[in-house]
Amino acid sequence: MIKHKFDEDKAHPNCAVVGVFGHEKASLVTYYALHALQHRGQEAAGIVSIYDEIEKNRKRYAYTRDEGLVLDVFSDPKLFDEVLIGDSAIGHNRYSTTGSSSKANIQPFPMIYHNGILAVAHNGNLTNTISLRKKLQEEGAIFQTTTDTELFLHLIARSKEPNKIDQIKEALRIARGAYSLCMLIEDALIIARDPHGVRPMNIGRIKLENGKYAYIAASETCAFDIVDAEYVRSVKHNEIVVIDRNTLETGEMQSFNIIADTPIARHCIFEYIYFSRPDSYIFGHSVDKVRRKLGKNLGIESPVIPSDGNKATVISVPDSGNTATLGFARKNADSHPTVFEIGLIRSHYIGRTFIAPGQESRNFKVKAKFNPVRGIIEGRNVVIVDDSIVRGTTTKSLIKIIRACNPKEIHCRITSPPIKFPCFYGMDFPSKKELIANDYNDEFGIGQAIGVDSLHYLSEEALLESVPHDEGIDYCTACFTGNYPIPVEQISKTDTE
Repeated sequence: MIKHKFDEDKAHPNCAVVGVFGHEKASLVTYYALHALQHRGQEAAGIVSIYDEIEKNRKRYAYTRDEGLVLDVFSDPKLFDEVLIGDSAIGHNRYSTTGSSSKANIQPFPMIYHNGILAVAHNGNLTNTISLRKKLQEEGAIFQTTTDTELFLHLIARSKEPNKIDQIKEALRIARGAYSLCMLIEDALIIARDPHGVRPMNIGRIKLENGKYAYIAASETCAFDIVDAEYVRSVKHNEIVVIDRNTLETGEMQSFNIIADTPIARHCIFEYIYFSRPDSYIFGHSVDKVRRKLGKNLGIESPVIPSDGNKATVISVPDSGNTATLGFARKNADSHPTVFEIGLIRSHYIGRTFIAPGQESRNFKVKAKFNPVRGIIEGRNVVIVDDSIVRGTTTKSLIKIIRACNPKEIHCRITSPPIKFPCFYGMDFPSKKELIANDYNDEFGIGQAIGVDSLHYLSEEALLESVPHDEGIDYCTACFTGNYPIPVEQISKTDTE
């Protein structure tokens, strides 16, 4: 099947991961959680469960994986009663970065090795993939996929450590880069975040009818809401958490460091800007609250006062821009008459792989996704608030559609700094030469290129002022600054010039 990525002008994280332990319908709970996390990956989905094969007195695993949305992959309800049985499961939504978009790369990856069953689901990107893969191949490893996630399986299977937990610890010390993991073994769910904690991971619990608790891990806490789970805590950076049968009885979870000395965290700041749902808590904080502050600080830095003195009509690019737009409109009203309006209607039935038969133009594809409300835009001084501009192609087409509704002026405000560098930690930012911010010297040039009367980005200083600052926590801002906190062996001259 040929895949056509529709929304090329947005950054995308490469996955959502979920783990459930101690629930008699573990795979069904995982399914609902993956549905809540659909925004994090829309190319493919999969679930692996572990169950008791009573006749042979042993554990077995089952899995279902395929291309498509969660609702499509798991459309047969019999899967949860007849195939994906057992009280533990992990799940994955995929958006490909490392590795091609193919069925072989769909996670989770299960295996049976000399120490039993292991299944892995991974969000992030490793940065020493090339050297690790080369070394393992030279030692005789045969790879079944092209994704970096498979490296975890080989490293764990080749470890000489005496038990699975120590084997996993050793593998995670060897792997470098960004990883949030859910791993399943016969009698435990193992959760881990890399030493810098680039990607989020959270733990919750579900109260059962017998008064005890099942446990759930997920990339975002919005996955807990749909299954009535109680938020327990965020997994710390550089932490491995083990949830086992003892946890079900006592509530106590084992915790280990991956490396001896925990470094300062480098949370991906784009999780707050765009990736995560506003109703989620990530890194221990409300996404909604952060986004409102992003919009507020953007309104302080670059308010819009139309040239004719009339009021400013502020509209968002839905859905990711909605919350920040409220913050911007409220602050802009302090300096000039401002109204917030719903000026763009988004179709939620246009997938990331949308194909328009006979209509290959980007303008048509943007029309299929966004439709302007002419009565809101015509004759008004319009301010469009969005979270980011990557290539600029979709933004340019969107501005063209809005311009056709005859507004007096169009101003654009972006709640992040200009994106100037590719990401190597789990986002699909293109190479530096493909980013529109590198094609022009300033905001004026970019604004002219996309067709607006003015354009302003949030400054890096205001961005950092908008996000929470806990002790031992900092942020990765490499896509804005080019300062990569984790060494990346894949960086080439082409990538960075």
